Amino acid sequence: MFWYWQPPRNGLKLMVSTTALREKFYEDGYSEAKFEISRERDNYTVMRIKNVTSKDAALYFCAASDH
Repeated sequence: MFWYWQPPRNGLKLMVSTTALREKFYEDGYSEAKFEISRERDNYTVMRIKNVTSKDAALYFCAASDH
């Protein structure tokens, strides 16, 4: 699964991806300290943003892939 964000008036950016083995791969500038990902099932994931500020305002979404 993949988590993306799109800040106002900007393009999409990949934040983090997870594997079927529950491994997490954060892109530069993103970390679990701020964006906590929980994936308890293969088809279900939750992202929690810690210490939210106005700089976190954006559209967030996840995408899944069978590959």
